[in-house]
Amino acid sequence: MADADTALKFAHKGNLTEGPIKNHLLRLTIPMIWGIFAVISFQLVDTFYISMLGSEPLAAVTFTFPVTFTFFSIIMGFSIAMSSVVSRQIGEGNHDKVRRITTHGLILTFIVGLVMAGLGLLFMQPLFRMMGATELMMPMIIDYMMIWFIGSILINLPMVGNSAIRAGGDTLVPAMIMTVAVIVNVVLDPIMIFGLFGFPRMELQGAALATVIANSAAMFAGLYVLYFKKKMICRDGLHLNHFKDSLKRLGFIALPVALTGVIQPVTNAVIIALLATYSHEAVAAYGVATRLEAFAFSIIMAIAAGMSPIIGQNFGAKNYQRVNNTLNLAFKFAVTWSLFVGAVFIFFAEPIAKLFAESDSPELVAVIVIYFHVVALTYAPGNLVQGWGSAFNAMGMPKRSLVMIVVRLLILQIPLAVIGHHAFGINGIFAAIAITNMVTGLGFHMYNRKLCRQYT
Repeated sequence: MADADTALKFAHKGNLTEGPIKNHLLRLTIPMIWGIFAVISFQLVDTFYISMLGSEPLAAVTFTFPVTFTFFSIIMGFSIAMSSVVSRQIGEGNHDKVRRITTHGLILTFIVGLVMAGLGLLFMQPLFRMMGATELMMPMIIDYMMIWFIGSILINLPMVGNSAIRAGGDTLVPAMIMTVAVIVNVVLDPIMIFGLFGFPRMELQGAALATVIANSAAMFAGLYVLYFKKKMICRDGLHLNHFKDSLKRLGFIALPVALTGVIQPVTNAVIIALLATYSHEAVAAYGVATRLEAFAFSIIMAIAAGMSPIIGQNFGAKNYQRVNNTLNLAFKFAVTWSLFVGAVFIFFAEPIAKLFAESDSPELVAVIVIYFHVVALTYAPGNLVQGWGSAFNAMGMPKRSLVMIVVRLLILQIPLAVIGHHAFGINGIFAAIAITNMVTGLGFHMYNRKLCRQYT
């Protein structure tokens, strides 16, 4: 009874169906900015230190991005499903289901993560060879991914656990958890990569191990908060009928969201394979540029994550006008920030690129500069698609998000990249990304606007 009372108070405190939307969005987004910044900092910090080892290790790690992104995308399906289902249950006042679904979501995440880790270890070598990794790259890739696969189970759980906490309107605690994790990673990375303070020099293995240890700290902290503070984990979580119900609710969102997410790393794998036909510097440059993009747009990712529980709760409560008002606020900021970031990357492309390049790597700098000059102009429309995807997932309409991603990446970007590669080389590949951003961003935004008017 005490656990249910605590859950009830937590849900009431996180009520987003009343009060000023701007205040809710700011309260949820500001902590999320740092939380997502912390998550992306893992990879950006790794990229920075690995770049000190040379362009070849940097290219090797870039080859791993599509695989690690695929893992994250599948788990992100459960994470978004957790946020969507739990926030709507809070909006409907079903507090017992909140605790049960949270518990079952964590169990499912562990099982799926275990299976994925096993498959990754089993098919690691043929997978990376298929992507175009050379014999020079393969030992470095295996050094990194062997540790990453083994530790991936510990990396996955914090993503889903933090989503459950955010669904109730608390974004500060997940941000604090990930802040601790990123501090651990920043401290351990140089020590383990370069062998400082008596530690052995592990290079890429050290980068992977630091990531696993840091995420382990986040996992234990998140489980502690969910069980002891929020009372969102129930002890009788293995009841078969209840488990089937939770699986159905979560799976309805998680499967299409995971499929949607997997399409992006598959597309990245195609881009990397095309760039690998030129040089390992071209591959490394693409890795640096996309990491910098992710870092710069952590704010937009925070807006998307922050608006999800607001949209979910209000959609569950049938407050459709508040849903549309939330979208308006989020999109205005996203477009403004995208234009600002695009201008910075265009005008300061070369000095930014040189931060991640050795003095003897002019090609690495040149390719990064080309990428920003071609793609950065289209950030604003490109980010609109991400915003709509988050909105539809929060409303329990993941298939709409899936359709947008299929059209954007499989129907447009991949064919255009292949054509651009053969016709114009590296410039053509990057132009394909820019054209896709512009066409799909503007097209889907106008279509989805008309679609959402039916609820008001």
